[in-house]
Amino acid sequence: MDVLSFSIFIGKEDEWFVASCPMLDIASQGKTEDEVKENMKEQIEEYMKDPDTQKPNLRAIMSASVIITNIAVKGAYSDKSSSALAAQSHGNS
Repeated sequence: MDVLSFSIFIGKEDEWFVASCPMLDIASQGKTEDEVKENMKEQIEEYMKDPDTQKPNLRAIMSASVIITNIAVKGAYSDKSSSALAAQSHGNS
């Protein structure tokens, strides 16, 4: 059996960890980082085994590069808590 490696992104939303695999358009959640990783592994394995699901071109997926970066966006938020957070991140607290 071949072992494939997929990039996943994990973020925390309130008390949940949320993960997504953009290459396969799959997402999951868990109460811990380990749980969400295990959930994603199970989701991807089920996706790959499902004979009715059209599979992407794996060669293209495996050769794709993933870039994670942050961008600054002016005026995206209007609540006071996000303004305070922005000021803290720029050293203006």
